[in-house]
Amino acid sequence: MPADDLLAGAAPDTSYDASSIQVLEDMEHVRLRPGMYIGGKDDRALHHMVAEIVDNSMDEAVAGHATWIEIELHANGHVSVRDNGRGIPTGPHPKDPSKSALEIIFCTLNAGGKFSGDSYQTSGGLHGVGSSVVNALSDHLRVEVARGKELYAMEFARGLPQGKLERIGAAPNRRGTAVTFHPDPEIFGSLSLKPAWLFRMARSKAYLFSGVEIRWKSGIDDGDTPAEARFHFPGGLSDYLGETLAGATTYAEQPFTGSVSFEKLGRPGKVEWAINWTPSRDGFIQSYCNTVPTPEGGTHEAGFWAAILKGIKAYGELANNRKASTITREDLTAGAGTLVSCFIRDPEFVGQTKDRLATVDAQRMVENSVRDHFDNWLASDTRSAGAILDFLVLRAEERLRRRQEKETARKSATKKLRLPGKLVDCSATNRDGTELFIVEGDSAGGSAKMARDRKTQALLPLRGKILNVLGAASSKLGQNVEISDLCQALGVGMGTKFRIDDLRYDKIIIMTDADVDGAHIASLLMTFFFAQMRPLIDHGHLYLACPPLFRLTQGSHRRYCLDEAERDAWMAKGLGGKGKIDVSRFKGLGEMDAKDLKDTTMNPETRKLIRVNIDEDEPGETADLVERLMGKKPELRFQYIQENARFVAELDV
Repeated sequence: MPADDLLAGAAPDTSYDASSIQVLEDMEHVRLRPGMYIGGKDDRALHHMVAEIVDNSMDEAVAGHATWIEIELHANGHVSVRDNGRGIPTGPHPKDPSKSALEIIFCTLNAGGKFSGDSYQTSGGLHGVGSSVVNALSDHLRVEVARGKELYAMEFARGLPQGKLERIGAAPNRRGTAVTFHPDPEIFGSLSLKPAWLFRMARSKAYLFSGVEIRWKSGIDDGDTPAEARFHFPGGLSDYLGETLAGATTYAEQPFTGSVSFEKLGRPGKVEWAINWTPSRDGFIQSYCNTVPTPEGGTHEAGFWAAILKGIKAYGELANNRKASTITREDLTAGAGTLVSCFIRDPEFVGQTKDRLATVDAQRMVENSVRDHFDNWLASDTRSAGAILDFLVLRAEERLRRRQEKETARKSATKKLRLPGKLVDCSATNRDGTELFIVEGDSAGGSAKMARDRKTQALLPLRGKILNVLGAASSKLGQNVEISDLCQALGVGMGTKFRIDDLRYDKIIIMTDADVDGAHIASLLMTFFFAQMRPLIDHGHLYLACPPLFRLTQGSHRRYCLDEAERDAWMAKGLGGKGKIDVSRFKGLGEMDAKDLKDTTMNPETRKLIRVNIDEDEPGETADLVERLMGKKPELRFQYIQENARFVAELDV
């Protein structure tokens, strides 16, 4: 049947006609669909409103017209943003002389002073919707403008003017714009602005533009945020990174930082950056465009990482490190604390909330600007460059091993065993040549995981000190989580249930910190193995690792020392280099980076191991000594100390 005939026979739908098509005014549409403009109605969207107003003031500062910005959170939930910029124009608008330019800006979408580029070379505001959206979503908004030594004011409610722009009076000593608003409960419900969120934003804005002072005030006491503060950071992102990584061990003594103008590339704007690598925490990157955060990254991030990747690979070639060619961006970002901020003209973002930069030219401009500076930095600090390169190569090797393990499933029958979740197992299919490192805590386990040979070396982190099996009731042994995990990892039982043929690893290596606590943990573990798994010791499977206590560096020469005596000996005769010998003391395995841990403690070709064995003149002599020192009777330990105290020649505390 023809379509016309079908239509002809259908009953008319009177519920959908021309009157069904609605035309919403600008402010009505914003209130009906706030998600299109600020991302939703949640906490993030609520605080994004403040960011929109602050970004307008930041644009004035970046353009050189404002030196300070004040953000104040009032006790009644209102927030004020003030600056000493040029002030919003207050004269009649040419296209509608009945309205002031200020009213047009706050009541009309797609109206602003940042389209032509004449007023602002670079700006965070692009679409002319920020101020009008904030106005539409506020139940009250007041604007004060000091311009031409005159003070003007205008008030709004839910996007609608509550009167004309008024001249308040003379203001000979004041200039700039002040916007005070209150988010509308009809939109955001019971949500309220949080001092901590706004405080962090205020501080980060000051880092992003070193020429501006950010002033903070709060009438709400949340117990953590100060009532008043001032932020001014002449070092910009370098200061920001220094504060973020304060106290953390880093591979470079000084971070790679810089700021370069795009003028040589024929474009207005610039890029600023700061980066350093650390084994102490996970990597992070915070990027910005025209002081606007871009949490989803974009082309400026891509350009930055391209410059860093090409630079580190080129340096690897110069250093004859063939493995440098395997480094990828994934390896670079691991352990890297990174800040990137660019200022460009007419940026393109994905969406009004500007979470991701899409400007294609930004990638080329950032890459070309950063690359030469990174090459020069690597060449000028070869010590830091070498440490970073070694770290990245280790990351690349670990990534490639993970990929290989996913492609080749382990065929060992031991895969069917129920293993503890925190065990980081090796990939070997039989026991010969395999090693299990027992380490204290997750921090040491993190470095050891990167330093190990994934084919033959497994890791089992233990939390704190295990149970003293000689001082505890037998019923507690089976209930102790650490002991249970250890037995499952080894694949054996305790006491009479122990079978040497079931042991899953060839070497069991106790790897603890080179301090008193580490020695105590090692003593508890050796006591456990002696009391519950003695055949493991008798067959030569138990070892102690020997991590160094000190690292000595003199120029390009490096030496690791097990104790103070070895340190003093090398300090006296020197390492063969020139200049002062730098001494680094390792507080624990968690303080060591993966390369240090691999070279000194885990690599079979360079490490030192102590094999634990039982050497007794009379049967039961060792068992008696262990019972006296680790057993339930403290009086036996006291007696032992009295009998042997005279043999202690020196005690270092």
